[in-house]
Amino acid sequence: MAYPADRKYTKEHEWAMKQGKDIVIGVTDHAQSALGDVVYIELPSVGRVLKSHETFGVVESIKAVSDLFSPLAGKVTAANDTVKNDPALVNRAAHGDAWLIKLEPSNPAEYDALMDAKAYEGFVQSLK
Repeated sequence: MAYPADRKYTKEHEWAMKQGKDIVIGVTDHAQSALGDVVYIELPSVGRVLKSHETFGVVESIKAVSDLFSPLAGKVTAANDTVKNDPALVNRAAHGDAWLIKLEPSNPAEYDALMDAKAYEGFVQSLK
């Protein structure tokens, strides 16, 4: 799997991508593959303030239930209702239409500290 170079990644298998003043956050293709068929997603309310690495939601598959972690601190500006209504979208488009939340970062420098695509790919390989 080639991970898009236009975003950053976490060891918890979330991706983050700059979009204007916001950071768009989703789960990686590696995560959705490991989870299997996603059947439920719980996302935070718009306006919720998150700390870096704080749990912001849950993704449930036929195999497991996993927490979602915020890669950086900030305020939720949008939650993807499409993915809440069609959780399997995560399996079909993890790096595309299945983004989870948008966050207005309180410390934009946290974004730069995340792994780039090459580092994340190396991290995923190290798990095998």
